[in-house]
Amino acid sequence: MTTPFGAPMREHFLFDTNFKNLNHGSFGTYPRAVQTALRQHQQDAEARPDLFYRVTRAQGIDKSRRIVADLLKVPVNECVFVKNATTGVGTVIRNLAFQPGDAIIYFDTIYGAVEKGLFSVAESSPVQTRKIEYQLPISHDELVTRFREAVRTARADGLNVRVAVFDLIVSMPGVRFPFETLVQVCRDEGILSLIDGAHGIGHVPLDLGSLQPDFFTSNLHKWLFIPRGCAVLYVPQRNQHLIRTTFPTSWGYIPPSTLTAITPAKPGKSSFEYLFEQIATTDDTPWLCVPAAMKFRTEVCGGEDRIHAYLEKLANEAADLVAQALGTEVMQEPGLKGGEVSQLRRCGLATIRLPIAVVPNTTSTAAITRVAGGNNGTSFLRVQAAAVPAVCAWFQDTLLRRYETFVPVFRHGDWLWTRLSAQVYLEKSDFEWLAGVLKECCARVKTEVGETAKL
Repeated sequence: MTTPFGAPMREHFLFDTNFKNLNHGSFGTYPRAVQTALRQHQQDAEARPDLFYRVTRAQGIDKSRRIVADLLKVPVNECVFVKNATTGVGTVIRNLAFQPGDAIIYFDTIYGAVEKGLFSVAESSPVQTRKIEYQLPISHDELVTRFREAVRTARADGLNVRVAVFDLIVSMPGVRFPFETLVQVCRDEGILSLIDGAHGIGHVPLDLGSLQPDFFTSNLHKWLFIPRGCAVLYVPQRNQHLIRTTFPTSWGYIPPSTLTAITPAKPGKSSFEYLFEQIATTDDTPWLCVPAAMKFRTEVCGGEDRIHAYLEKLANEAADLVAQALGTEVMQEPGLKGGEVSQLRRCGLATIRLPIAVVPNTTSTAAITRVAGGNNGTSFLRVQAAAVPAVCAWFQDTLLRRYETFVPVFRHGDWLWTRLSAQVYLEKSDFEWLAGVLKECCARVKTEVGETAKL
């Protein structure tokens, strides 16, 4: 039976009654029905370990892969599982045999761990990295223009742009990226497209069969209600020859001397599928929970379309009311006219500016000062750059310990911002409460952090 979204849905989840989970985007969560399935799989693994690891596990993974392939609208033999999206991106990048003069292009808002992975590859191979510097908010069209310019510049410098890495939805600030257009530009320019869709599946509608990126990865444990860690790695058949090994290399690896295009590595499996079937001995029982999660999403939530629509609607309503309460603004394209839809906000994440500006360091004034003249007649704080880490840490500690909730507070450009995550167990009243909490915190931060934020 379908449960209404919002407070009634909360009874299906595992939250402490005193904790308000407003940061689903970071770690995800899953309902009790999925926890029951997870525990059963773990019990089966211990009851008959050899049967589970030699037979049951692979059968369960195949069942889950078929469901995920249907969600992405692609063939099942193009989808495998990895532990998380960072692993998915790293697996692709590590497999590409870079030559001197090759380059990877990526955007400034890349996920931090993924960028470190690119640095690591550049340290151990001849590839060069080119970052597209920019600051949100700017339009999707402008992002695409800057990408084209970066490609032209790299080629003018004598580089071969081999692959472009870009987000489906940026983590922080939480905005939707023009991934569809970027895939097409990559295709036109002869560049491999690698989408970091960490926030993709279960969050927004996806049709990879029509889009046809060269590589795509997405966490299932963020928005699809699968236990951590589980992610899909999509590689169309045309590119599977490029993926020669998992990391670490394991039982599915086929040495070149024995690799053939005719004999399958395992009956009924392509070499690509077999490659990812068993990567070391780990607890992969979350990978078997996809059927239970999809049953919950269909029967209790009412299906993917209903979930997607609610997430976007709630995120936009919540962002507007929090921004109004703080006297600030929601991150969206500059100059939108009445009736125009923000492309940056077409998802279940939203980013709101706090009334806290970041200014250069100086020894002549206090680290944190209050200034009159904000939006709607409100005042705002000026925080010297050196004090920003202390302020963000104070927000984290205060939200967790005093208010028993959490939303990220971070610097982007010359302001501090916060990110909201919509979810089916939340409703507008939760964000009305958060607006009051953030207002209280912004009023107290100067007093509680200012004395300790010595420069």
